[in-house]
Amino acid sequence: MSSFSALRFHGRSDIRLEQVPSLPCGPDEIRIRPGFCGLCGTDLKEFTSGPIMCPQPGSSHEQTGARLPVILGHEFSGTVVELGPSVSNVKVGDRVAVMPNLGDAQFGLSKCAMCEIGRINLCTKTAYYGLDALSGGFSEEAVVKAANAFTLPDNVPLDVGALVEPLSVAWHMVRVSGFQAGQDALVQGAGPIGLGLLLVLKVVGARRVVVSEVLGKRRDRAQEFGADAVIDPTSSGSDDTAGNSNPVVATCRQLTPGNLGVHVAFDASGLQSTLDTAIAATRPGGTMFNVAIHSKPIQINPNDLVILEKKYMGGIGYTADDFRSVISALEKNADFAEKATKMISGTVPLEDAVEKAFKALLEKKEDHVKILVRGSQT
Repeated sequence: MSSFSALRFHGRSDIRLEQVPSLPCGPDEIRIRPGFCGLCGTDLKEFTSGPIMCPQPGSSHEQTGARLPVILGHEFSGTVVELGPSVSNVKVGDRVAVMPNLGDAQFGLSKCAMCEIGRINLCTKTAYYGLDALSGGFSEEAVVKAANAFTLPDNVPLDVGALVEPLSVAWHMVRVSGFQAGQDALVQGAGPIGLGLLLVLKVVGARRVVVSEVLGKRRDRAQEFGADAVIDPTSSGSDDTAGNSNPVVATCRQLTPGNLGVHVAFDASGLQSTLDTAIAATRPGGTMFNVAIHSKPIQINPNDLVILEKKYMGGIGYTADDFRSVISALEKNADFAEKATKMISGTVPLEDAVEKAFKALLEKKEDHVKILVRGSQT
C-alpha cells in the first residue's frame, strides 16, 4: 500500500510529521498533490488549546469518521492527479483551490434547508478538510470531493490559490453585510482576515476604508494595501465635532459625509472595546458586522442599536459562490491579485512546518500575515 507524508494533530501541542496510508479515490472524489497550504489562526488554536474543532479523544466525526490523529490544513491548493469515475468538473493536471467545508450533499444525505439554498456554511452536520475530515492540506496528497475543487485560471499561481480560502471568508462577510459600492467602512484588526476585508472592500468599490490596528507593522501593511486612513486605537487625538475623543470614531466621522460615520463597521478583533467602537463609529441605519470568534461573552446595550436603527450582524465561513467570486476577482483584477500576493510573508517545506510556521507565528505574529507550507510538488 502506498503512503505519503502528512502533518497530523494528535492533541494539544502535539503535531507530528508522519507517513499515512493513501486513501482510495471514491466515485465523486479526486486526488490532488497539495501545492501550498496556509497556516490559519484556527490551526494555531488547535495546536495551543485543542482539540476544539478537531475530534475529541476517543470520538469520531459522525459523517466523515475522522478521529485523532487528523491531518491539519484547510487553506490549500494543488494539482489534480486522479479522478473518480463520476467526476466531470475537473481533469487530471488541473490546478485547483479546495473549499474545505463539507455538508449534507457531500455526505450523501438529503440536503437540509440551508444546504438546499447553497448555504453549506450553516449546515449542522458540517465538517472541514484539515480539521475533522480524513484529508488535509498539510500533506503530500489529499482526497477531496470533486465538488469542493475550483479550477484556478492560468494567471493565478498555486501559492495565491492557497489564499482563496481566507479571501473567501472576507468576501462572504462583505457580501452578507449588505455593503454597497460607494459606501464607507471601518475594519478593526489588520491581521489576515482584516487585510482580506480591506482588499475585498476595495474590489467591490468602497469609497473610503478606515483600518484600526494596535500593532505598528500591521498598520504599515494596511496602509500599503490601500486603506484610506489607518488608526492606532490606543493613541490620543483631537476630538471630533461631537466631542468624541475615541480616535477611531473621530476619524470615521471626519472622513464621512455629514460626519455621520461609516455604513458598515467590521470587527475582526473580537473585544468589548472594538464592539463599543464599532457601534459609535457607525452611522444611523448602519451595520456592525462581527467577523471574530469571541473567547468570552461581551455586553451590548440594545438601546445603542434601537435609537438610531443600527444593526448587529455576524457571519461564518463561506459558500461556493464566494469561492467563485474570489477566483474571478484574482483573475480579472490585477491590483487585487498583486496585493493578495503580498499577504504571503513566507513559505516553508512540510518537514519544517512546526518550527518555522506554527512556532514562528506564535512567537512573532506581527512579522507575518500568511505563512504557506509547501507541498510535495513545489
